Amino acid sequence: MIKKQDKVLMYVGLIPFILIILAFELLPLFSILDSSFKSANGTYTFHQYSAVLQNAFYLQGIKNSMYISFYSSIIAILVSFLGAYSITRLSSRVREKVIMLSNMTSNFAGVPLAFAFMIILGYNGLFTILFKQLDIELLQSFNLYSGIGLIVVYIYFQTPLGILLLYPSFDGIKEEWKEAASMLGATKLSFWRYIGLPVLLPSILGTFSLLFANAMGAYATAYALTAGNYNLLTIRIGALISGDIFLNPNMASALAIILALILMTLTIFNEMMLKLRKGQYDE
Repeated sequence: MIKKQDKVLMYVGLIPFILIILAFELLPLFSILDSSFKSANGTYTFHQYSAVLQNAFYLQGIKNSMYISFYSSIIAILVSFLGAYSITRLSSRVREKVIMLSNMTSNFAGVPLAFAFMIILGYNGLFTILFKQLDIELLQSFNLYSGIGLIVVYIYFQTPLGILLLYPSFDGIKEEWKEAASMLGATKLSFWRYIGLPVLLPSILGTFSLLFANAMGAYATAYALTAGNYNLLTIRIGALISGDIFLNPNMASALAIILALILMTLTIFNEMMLKLRKGQYDE
């Protein structure tokens, strides 16, 4: 039983953590929320939000962000599923090295990642020039600095993260289930179709929501790759705060709140999937 003195010390130890949350999360959030409802002269209004919903340029930025996030997350989750399953078939020694490599690769993002892809697949990239020399038309119609190029780059840093998130969920697939299904005449395909995938579905959907949120909030990679010329929600927010021509921090705050609402929805969905997965394991 915890003593009263220990409880007091425990609560005192939480004070720095609470102060950090207040200073770096809640206060900035309330400041952005307040700014999103203010006009240039300081009066409160819904003009920013109505302008976003009526402005085709801002709606295109939201649409492009969701488009790139959706397709990059779908492809990344498929590759991650196969990769995580393959890792479970390796020996423990090799498995640890592959997981460590995935962890390192998942942190390779931002400006260095964009620069690496420019060197490899840019207009004068290594493979682009090589394929031209070999008269291979594989990359002649590929544009790294377009939406398709962003999807390819996003898939690269989404896949290792998806592997790290999906890999632990395969522990829920017990060998006894496979043996019982085999004894009853089920093939491997039937096992994964009727038992394996339904058990892993909450983890897959939860991982997809996190990958989608990760892609929606990405800024440095897209900005470094396209120099801010591709219309994304995060790039629009940055341009309204630190752009050279049009500065509108109140509009940027409204766009940031819209982005935050999308990310919060995805986070809540992920929590629901985690509870569903926990309920499956408890059963």
